[in-house]
Amino acid sequence: MPVAEPSHDAVIIGGGFYGAAIAIYLAKQRGLKRIVLIEREPALLMRASYNNQARVHNGYHYPRSFTTAYRSRINLPNFVRDWPEAVKQDFTKLYAIARRNSKVTAKQFERFCREIGARIQPAEPALRALFEPRLIEAVFLVEEYAFDSTKLASWAARELDACGVQIRLATRVTAISNGPNNTLQVAVKPDRGAEELITSRYVFNCTYSGLNQFKGDFPGTQTGLKQEITEMALMQVPPALAGLGITVMDGPFFSMMPFPARGLHTLSHVRYTPHLHWNDAQGIDPYQKLKDYERATRVDRMVRDVGRYLPAVLDAKYVESLFEVKTILVKNEGDDGRPILFEKHLELPGCYSVLGGKIDNIYDALEKLESEDFYV
Repeated sequence: MPVAEPSHDAVIIGGGFYGAAIAIYLAKQRGLKRIVLIEREPALLMRASYNNQARVHNGYHYPRSFTTAYRSRINLPNFVRDWPEAVKQDFTKLYAIARRNSKVTAKQFERFCREIGARIQPAEPALRALFEPRLIEAVFLVEEYAFDSTKLASWAARELDACGVQIRLATRVTAISNGPNNTLQVAVKPDRGAEELITSRYVFNCTYSGLNQFKGDFPGTQTGLKQEITEMALMQVPPALAGLGITVMDGPFFSMMPFPARGLHTLSHVRYTPHLHWNDAQGIDPYQKLKDYERATRVDRMVRDVGRYLPAVLDAKYVESLFEVKTILVKNEGDDGRPILFEKHLELPGCYSVLGGKIDNIYDALEKLESEDFYV
């Protein structure tokens, strides 16, 4: 009796940047033909890929995690090369070091930048004058960019179509189980329609905050995850801050970055951006927690504190806030590192869970996939 073939070579769960990029990689580089990408939202790149700071890191942000910083330095030029239409470079990026409560001094920060090979130079007096000198030790001109997630979404839709990847939107995966003949069974529930089972050789769980929300034989990730409900305030900045991106390091401080998708700036604050946090577990639905959260903005507290260091921000106009669930690895809470999570589930051969802490980590995920054998 012939063995039934699975209906798909690969199922990708999650239509964010990572899910789309991995689906395209599998089709173009690894020769998988029957690929379906399943996304619970009505469009691609609507959740964490959009609701974030839109920063393409170049290492400066991680003076306590050399590996994360160095990988960002390596990955940034590749990201600019591969997605030039989505990268915004036409702004001046400043990093400033606070005199008090900072975990790094100006000299330490300069030495760290030299060690990872990141460009840095003292900011000119006109830019230094934006900061309160009694609170800021030094201001540096650096090289860092922002990305437009709407342009990345357009790229993803275009490339997925060209690769023949089937896209199923407004659809959830509820369970992943072992099937017959070394296949995987995926329970799929459209927002409108009955649940169905599809079979596949491989499953890639790229759901970010939803990594552990599957029933069936899915064991959960071995790596501990922490979930946070976060707020990014969208601001219309005054002329003095237009064309600037500003980060004050490294402690209870802030960043103000261009947000190209809206032509605004995000304002985030180490103290006020995280609203609520919990350790991730099956049965605690992060999407439901976000839906139920009252979403009261803390922008007034952000602006009041930031205004002490950067007085011009007091003239910024608040537009609205982006609330989202942010997922980080518990083991990196102390050093602020952002490595990828890449797990093969031994209980579910052919099933992988992938999480990237930053958008440029995609190269680290693809490098892991390069070492895997995929049979078509």
